Amino acid sequence: MAASLKPTPAILLSSPCSSPAYSSRLPLQPSPRPRSPHVQASPATEATPTSRIEHETRGTYNHVASAGVAATPYTSATCTYNLCFPPNPYSLHFQRSEKWMIARGDKLKEDINMLFESCKCTVERITLLDSVQRLGIDHHFKKQVDIALSQIIEDEFTSSSLHHVALRFGLLREHGLWVSSDAFNKFKNEDGSFRKDITNDPKGLLSLYNTAHLLVHSEPSLEEAISFARHHLELMRDSLKSPLAEQVQRALHVPLPRTLKRVETLHYISEYKHEEWHNPTLLELAKLDFNLLQHVHLKELKYLTKCVGLNYARDRLVEGYIWCYAIYHEKEFAFSRIFLTKQLMLISLMDDTYDAHATIQECRQLNAAIQRWDERATSLLPNYLKRFYTELLRIFKDATTEVAICDTYHVAYVRKAFQDLSAYYLQEVEWLHQNHKPSFKDHLSLSAMSIGSPTLCVGLMVGMGDPITREAFEWAASYPNVAITCGKIARLMDDIAAFTGGKAKGDMASSIECYMVEHRVTSEVAISKILSLLEDEWKTLNQAQFEHHSHLPVVQRIINFANSMLVFYAGKDAYTFSINLKETVESLFVKPIPM
Repeated sequence: MAASLKPTPAILLSSPCSSPAYSSRLPLQPSPRPRSPHVQASPATEATPTSRIEHETRGTYNHVASAGVAATPYTSATCTYNLCFPPNPYSLHFQRSEKWMIARGDKLKEDINMLFESCKCTVERITLLDSVQRLGIDHHFKKQVDIALSQIIEDEFTSSSLHHVALRFGLLREHGLWVSSDAFNKFKNEDGSFRKDITNDPKGLLSLYNTAHLLVHSEPSLEEAISFARHHLELMRDSLKSPLAEQVQRALHVPLPRTLKRVETLHYISEYKHEEWHNPTLLELAKLDFNLLQHVHLKELKYLTKCVGLNYARDRLVEGYIWCYAIYHEKEFAFSRIFLTKQLMLISLMDDTYDAHATIQECRQLNAAIQRWDERATSLLPNYLKRFYTELLRIFKDATTEVAICDTYHVAYVRKAFQDLSAYYLQEVEWLHQNHKPSFKDHLSLSAMSIGSPTLCVGLMVGMGDPITREAFEWAASYPNVAITCGKIARLMDDIAAFTGGKAKGDMASSIECYMVEHRVTSEVAISKILSLLEDEWKTLNQAQFEHHSHLPVVQRIINFANSMLVFYAGKDAYTFSINLKETVESLFVKPIPM
């Protein structure tokens, strides 16, 4: 019998922060807007000027910081994470030193503003912009980045450096600014092949290889660039020196445009001092920024550990949080990150319920209740599903009262997306119950939706503030190609990773099995074909930045979401077998960077 679902504490508002960039307090509200006059403060909020999460995490941190020991670990199904914050590199008392760190960060940002202003040419601008982005501090310089991009695209650029040409190409494309692949023609022979002399430029080849992965459909020249650069990088990688050797190794595993940015930031922070153009000011701010944000993220995780689910469901809090963290790590998106993590936990519960625990009749009853979205529909359900259904409604009700009054419609769109997802789950169950064998195309059309990624593409927008309009929600709720593509990438990568490990009893046939049966081929042939299809989906994702430029802030977050799939599914199913993620979790949330 399932255990009762312990209610999650309502998200409470924090007291004002001491700095717009950092604070030891955790701001859980979305962007500051007028709140509904009927929303009342909770008793906990009235009793103390700080939120419950601030109260609950502060004592734990002080104990850890002063004693230098781990806090109570959080166990996630197959892995135990010590969600503690070790002694800060500046001081054993983080809260005492935080004011100094904030002041130091503000001074460093002023110095970096001057660096942007002092750039005299395109090469200086692209070098600075690339460094700021890869060090993870670009969110502090949004205005400066926009100005630099405008100057880069307008200024004449005649560089003969493969590295600089590739860097400019990549920076513009990843910001939704079109630049033709003809930019690389200067490095080709008359017959269209790449010149032999560039094979002696490993830095340029690496930049070409990474940048070429921003290709869209019908760009064979960039496909050729990937093949050419990969071949020569593989030949030379054993003879390269650090840090270029490590950068090449990572890129050959996962190209830079598809990495989880914060993981790559950790790598680059440790490597940046070896770059010939490195600037100590950028590096110091990057380390300080990462450590301060790490403390914010750890507080969010500790708060979320109080969100418990049904005892039969996969306990995937930390893994789910990483997905949301990959979408937006910036402090101002704390509310969005926490609500999205709760959505993902609910999806995991729904998936396990439909897939493994409910009978066909109970699945139909649960879907009927979710379509009604009414507390009175609880009577339709067996006891263990009543607990889940009540929690589902409560989390959405809480979110509606916590967003600004002019943003309450956000949650209504997400509710509709959850109702759609429930219907997709039920369709899969009906297929299984009827022993229906779908075609590969039909299977992928349904399973790309039932994996939940398109649902979360709607949910991730809640609380993001001014860039998100009602029109943007209408667009996302229509499941545009970028959202469906995100679902296809998740589904196909998940199926490939899970195939060798077998599938749980009751699972519907995977896309690989459907392809094997329909085309009468081996698993090796099927996987090879699906990998080719995946490359096409990445092209569609890149193209969305130009096709949906008016919704670029959302598209870029969806691309971040898709990139996170590689952390979980690149060769192994780390979401199901979370022991594979332990080192990543510790680096992102537990171990501060030495200053």
